Amino acid sequence: MGQLDKKKNTTFSIFSFFFPNYTLHAVRSTLFFAIYSILSFYLFDLSLKNFYNHKKERDDMAGKNYRTNYILNRLSVDGFANIKDLSKKLKVSEMTVRRDLRELSKENIVTLISGGAVLKRNSPIDTDEEKYLIQTAESLMLEEKIKISRKAASLIEPNDIIVIDTGSTTENLPKFIPENMPLTVICYTMNILFNVYENKNWKLVFPGGNFHNNTLMFESPEGISVIKKIRANKAFISAAGVSEKLGVTCATDYEKETKKAVIESSDTKILLVDSSKFGKIKISHFANLTDFDIVITDSGISKECKEIVNNIGVELYIV
Repeated sequence: MGQLDKKKNTTFSIFSFFFPNYTLHAVRSTLFFAIYSILSFYLFDLSLKNFYNHKKERDDMAGKNYRTNYILNRLSVDGFANIKDLSKKLKVSEMTVRRDLRELSKENIVTLISGGAVLKRNSPIDTDEEKYLIQTAESLMLEEKIKISRKAASLIEPNDIIVIDTGSTTENLPKFIPENMPLTVICYTMNILFNVYENKNWKLVFPGGNFHNNTLMFESPEGISVIKKIRANKAFISAAGVSEKLGVTCATDYEKETKKAVIESSDTKILLVDSSKFGKIKISHFANLTDFDIVITDSGISKECKEIVNNIGVELYIV
């Protein structure tokens, strides 16, 4: 008991040396207040950290939901999502986008491919010529069409003048062209126009004309006249049918004159067709296989069709 009183007196004596006007009661009150303040600050700091941690978790979850919805919206419109484009639009790292796409893949919503993902869709039954819809065509052979577009884009060089034809295969081509590459782009469909008009490095020529909702194409005699007066380095042309005997055909009659004009006005003619188009014949003939310099298709092409293309001296790329 004596030792305890001695310690108290020693503590009080030290405190009194610095603060001579303080009583023992005041010293105890001051110490209690100091300890209480320190504990209160510690508990407040701990609560604040917990609040911000929970807020971060909520924000992360909200951000993830926003990204997922954005990705699904892009996939529903384009059928394809590019990791680099998503990273720029969402202002997140490419690693974050890849993680989001992997989760969608696990849920069987998308199929992962090099550089992005494609939306999984049930392939509808092939439609008649008169009932052709680009929205239907977009859902067929989607992964193959994207590979074809990527290869086609690799053939484009700075300052080229290119024509991008109507069709679901050509639609994805602009997405694989480097954004900073100077180009002149000639197109005549709404879906291609939406993919190119924002790029300030690309000069755009849009002939215009009557709008066709089923192909999103604009065509008119005046538009065809514009195309005939233009010269292009490369033309990327699509088709609905490729036959050894009956040539290259499209599904609607109004397309053919524009396609013919493009072929006449272009130096290198490149046919972009997925393998399902070989052996098919559609209503309107616009070219023969020999009119093309290059054919790009997917690995589903038959051995017989390969030989047909090779035998006529057309360069064949299989992706």
